Amino acid sequence: MSGAGRRVPLGRIVGVHGVQGAVRLESWTEPREQIFAYQPWWLVGSGGDTAVLDGVKGRTQGKSLIGLLPGVGDRDAAMAWVGSEIQIPRDALPAPAEGEYYWADLEGLEAVTLEGVMLGRVSHLIATGANDVLVVRDGERERLLPFVPGGCVQNVDLGSGRITVDWDPEF
Repeated sequence: MSGAGRRVPLGRIVGVHGVQGAVRLESWTEPREQIFAYQPWWLVGSGGDTAVLDGVKGRTQGKSLIGLLPGVGDRDAAMAWVGSEIQIPRDALPAPAEGEYYWADLEGLEAVTLEGVMLGRVSHLIATGANDVLVVRDGERERLLPFVPGGCVQNVDLGSGRITVDWDPEF
């Protein structure tokens, strides 16, 4: 799957903060403050409205992240973007280290057993304390496969769009 032209979500606007147009953010980056390092942002509203913003500033305040959106100067203007997803172009992300993957690159890949049995496609991933989990769906069922390289996950081939897994298709 190529990253050209594709955008990946980094977080979402979850509320407003104060009366001067600041917003509260949910960040899916590690560390969470890293969301401000990626610019410009594509804000995609639930109704499909989109805005491209460059120069977003932000800070941590207690357990919250607060963002200042360029051109948004009051609470009402900020309120219009609550619920919007924050996206950036996939090619704006640095290349992952060898053996590491962005979740966005794994989503949509086929999951196939060592014997060649198609289990479905990766719908999304779940973070757990022990390891990440691939959620694989085939239309009829959903499987939760531990993302353990060398264990369940034998090979990830982004070029062919396939993850080879050591998994019993009956499980």
